[in-house]
Amino acid sequence: MGKIVLITGGARSGKSDYALELADAYKMKAFIATAEPVDEEMRRRIETHRRERDSSFLTIEEPIRIAKALLDLPKEIEVSVIDCLTVWLGNLMHRFGEEVGDHAEIISFQRAIRKPRHDLIIVTNEVGMGIVPPNAAARQFRDLAGRLNRQVADMAGRVILMVCGMPITVKEQPRGSS
Repeated sequence: MGKIVLITGGARSGKSDYALELADAYKMKAFIATAEPVDEEMRRRIETHRRERDSSFLTIEEPIRIAKALLDLPKEIEVSVIDCLTVWLGNLMHRFGEEVGDHAEIISFQRAIRKPRHDLIIVTNEVGMGIVPPNAAARQFRDLAGRLNRQVADMAGRVILMVCGMPITVKEQPRGSS
């Protein structure tokens, strides 16, 4: 059974860079990208992230069905980077509405990572440390992201909070104890 590392933090805190750095220790790796190019700014971001990854990654661009993407990976894969959960949650809310807390894709994802067959490095944003959002949809997103992050952190053997590009270990369990 694989281990889970959850990397969280604010925008531009170095989460993705640190995830790629951790994945460098593996030979057979996959990258599951959840972003969709919905506008020009997002297209540029996606292109930048593509350039930052070397060709050793098998890249899967999947904005909705990340559990299926994980389960469909070749058995030879040693680690998958999922970048990022909060973008994925935004995709789910955009497609299925604000009440996606118990959506089948979220439940499938939670099942898929409960006993991963290879190591997972999961990137997410810490969205609950700022001001209270001014509208119901944004508050729903914040709450959903907070709950999912907490659930994934509970399953993870290691949780890292990125602050100003610096990784701070929030949780560390010896391998095999989680």
